[in-house]
Amino acid sequence: MRYFPSSIMINYKDLFKKHVALPSEHGAWVFLLSPLAIGLFAGRNWSLASLALVVGALAAFLVRQPVSIAVKVYSGRRPRRDLPAALFWGGVYSAAGLAALAALLNMGYAYLLYLAIPGLPVFIWHLVLISRRAERRQIGVEVVASGVLALAATGAYWVGKGAAHPTGWWLFGLAWLQSAASIVYAYVRLEQRTLTALPTLAERLRLGWRALAYSGFNFVAVAGLSLLGVLPELLFLPYALQFAECIYGVAFRPAIGHKPTRIGVRQLILSSLFTLLFILTWR
Repeated sequence: MRYFPSSIMINYKDLFKKHVALPSEHGAWVFLLSPLAIGLFAGRNWSLASLALVVGALAAFLVRQPVSIAVKVYSGRRPRRDLPAALFWGGVYSAAGLAALAALLNMGYAYLLYLAIPGLPVFIWHLVLISRRAERRQIGVEVVASGVLALAATGAYWVGKGAAHPTGWWLFGLAWLQSAASIVYAYVRLEQRTLTALPTLAERLRLGWRALAYSGFNFVAVAGLSLLGVLPELLFLPYALQFAECIYGVAFRPAIGHKPTRIGVRQLILSSLFTLLFILTWR
């Protein structure tokens, strides 16, 4: 292997690199943790299987970073000194994920494997984009990937109920709708940063129409299903929060000159409030 010539000794301190071990997109955490929390609380019954599911989900989420770094090394985008750390953390997360999977299989949750099937092609798609230096600002990829992460709600609910209950698919769809709307809104806010002056209301609405469409659809759809008795009667509240924030950010207070960190923190707070409201209103 040309990356490990015999004359080179690995400095084990180099294995513990934060940018290799942890995702660089800090906001990505919420797209896993929110559905996971929703599924766990909706399923109610926590057990060792729930713990194994959490470990497995976190391992699957975390392994993306070191594998992505390894691909960047092989494609010449990262220095070769990052490869040992990438292989180390990739191995750690893979071992944790396989251990969690073995525990779940031993406890009779083999049907959870079906939820992992969509993740593989999306992961490969992401790695191909990285190898081509084309992974940035791929909103479609991010929306699809958030759908894969939203399956954590289904898995957590199924473990809580001890069976592949159909309600788990409702949780998946509801979590994915929120994640997709959040991603589209974040892109609008980041685009607003480049504005040098406050545009007209018509221009602001033109720039943010897609975010308004996503969050507006979510609110109307969930409110309608709540009125029909298909979903809990107050479940529209967290989606109303997202829609109100979108109207505020698009029409009244564009993020002109805001730092990405400020936008990310606001999105994190909003997603946390959404998750809390969803848990409280789900019955």
